[in-house]
Amino acid sequence: MEHFSGRRLRAMILPLFVEQLLVMVVGLTDTLMVSHAGEAAVSGVALVNQFNIIFLYLFLALASGGAVVISQYIGRRENEQAGRTASQLLALSIVVSLGLTGFVLAGGQMLLSLLFGRVEPDVMAACIRYLQITACGYPAMAVYYAGAAICRSLGKTSITMYITAIACVLNAVGDFLGVFVLRAGVAGVAWPFVTAWMISAVLITVVCFGKGQAVAYRIRWIFAWNGALMRRILSIAIPNGIESGVFQLVKVALTSMAALFGTYQIAANGVAQSIWSLAALAGVAMGPVFITVIGQCVGARDLEAAAYYFRKLGKYTLAFSTGWNILILAITPFVLDFYALAPETKKLVLLLVLIHNVFNAGAFPYSGAFSNGLRAAGDVRFTMTVSLASTIGGRLLLSYVLGIVLNMGVIGLALAMAADWTIRAVVFLWRERTGKWRNFQVI
Repeated sequence: MEHFSGRRLRAMILPLFVEQLLVMVVGLTDTLMVSHAGEAAVSGVALVNQFNIIFLYLFLALASGGAVVISQYIGRRENEQAGRTASQLLALSIVVSLGLTGFVLAGGQMLLSLLFGRVEPDVMAACIRYLQITACGYPAMAVYYAGAAICRSLGKTSITMYITAIACVLNAVGDFLGVFVLRAGVAGVAWPFVTAWMISAVLITVVCFGKGQAVAYRIRWIFAWNGALMRRILSIAIPNGIESGVFQLVKVALTSMAALFGTYQIAANGVAQSIWSLAALAGVAMGPVFITVIGQCVGARDLEAAAYYFRKLGKYTLAFSTGWNILILAITPFVLDFYALAPETKKLVLLLVLIHNVFNAGAFPYSGAFSNGLRAAGDVRFTMTVSLASTIGGRLLLSYVLGIVLNMGVIGLALAMAADWTIRAVVFLWRERTGKWRNFQVI
């Protein structure tokens, strides 16, 4: 029954964690570099990144849909069908990303005016310039994630880790040259961003065309439209995309809500969120592992093995997240020494990090990574419905009640987030225990 040994699981998990850590480091580097280009540049990049992340999650949703189908075919030992699926995923990702790039280049200025019309003219100019350049990187993002879906489905997570490391170094060097040597402002960080994604896309595509790959791209499969495979990919990708899109919209609404609570609470919330992102790495890194492992077991119709790995990976994620969140909480007071914050602001940051880390360790492993196992089994509509209900009815409405009505401020928003995770964790654990996920069949 044991398809994946403990050693093999650890060999998948560690590179995914390092990859996520590298992505976070390069994000911090970008912020640091662009801060030297002026306040308008910082503001423009920050605002457009909120916009760009919607498309990033869309490409991730497509890749996740492909990864589920690919993993199930691998579990059935039908590697040729897995290769056909991967090739169709690449074709779909290219078509969708080119369409979105054209849409943003044509209508981006109007969209930015609708979203951020009240910002200063120099900030809007920075937004437009940064969006026009970064939109050119959408196809590269989509192609990279399509290739990463193959590598992760095969358990070869070290490949994506190495490619990410190369991209991070190139991005950091490009940022330095663009900002400090060429003095190019937002363009100085935008072009390295696009270049890093393009190089990542080329490298992952070369790997995926390799003859030694158990599952690989083939030119004839890329250009041969296969409606059945497309429908299977989209049956997973569309619910994931809807779920991610609503989540991002709620995050924007909560950011606007936090802006009502005064300067020191806004500052504390901003600093706490940067620490939260670091604390969440363990749980986030486990998500693709659930897709690969549960997907392969379900594809082989070894449902007892899938149930076994639901429990085993759940315990792994809980232990990993608990240890990592304790570490981040322990070093938070030392990290705050580097921030020029008032004592009351630092106390609020510590409280926010404490609330987040307790629930990120105990509830998020089951509300986040664990739910990917249900999706890998094909139980996507249920997970989407629960996630939407919990995000809107739990996080958004409860944030309003606790934060504004009960005047708890950003602490209320943090408690609402914790409630959202807890609701989902309980429901998803119950769903797995009922065994209803066994009734779905993707392929």
